[in-house]
Parts: sequence; C-alpha cells; structure tokens
Amino acid sequence: MDGKKQDDGERPHFLPLNGFSRWHQLKPFLPLGRESWRKLSLEGRAPRRIQLGSRCTVWKNEEVHKWIADPLGYRAE
Repeated sequence: MDGKKQDDGERPHFLPLNGFSRWHQLKPFLPLGRESWRKLSLEGRAPRRIQLGSRCTVWKNEEVHKWIADPLGYRAE
C-alpha cells in the first residue's frame, strides 16, 4: 500500500465479497444514483438496507454482488 487513503478521489479496485458497505463505498460500482438505489431497495428489487443508527445505513456486499450480476432478475429475500 502506498499510504494513500481511498477517500482521496481514487476509485476503489473492487467491492469485497463479504461484509457491509456504506453508500459512498458502493457508488463507484453502481449505475444508479442514490435515490434510484433507495427506491429499488424499498421495492425489493435491490438489496435491503440495514440501518445501524439514525445516520448509518449499510448493505450486505454479498447481496450487492448478486444484484450487480443480475439487476433485472434480482429480488430481495
């Protein structure tokens, strides 16, 4: 690692398969804006959000990868 933070404008190379990500971590990998993603999530056509606090929302990386692989066929469980 070269000591740079990911927040310095550099695009991340990959989305981890496991764990959770916040919106700013998902944004580079999604062809949608935040509001469209939120609406799809509420409709069950994108991974459901997980509210960790009043100002902290995350998504399961595993589910995001499933959505990326088949956005039109994805249905949240």
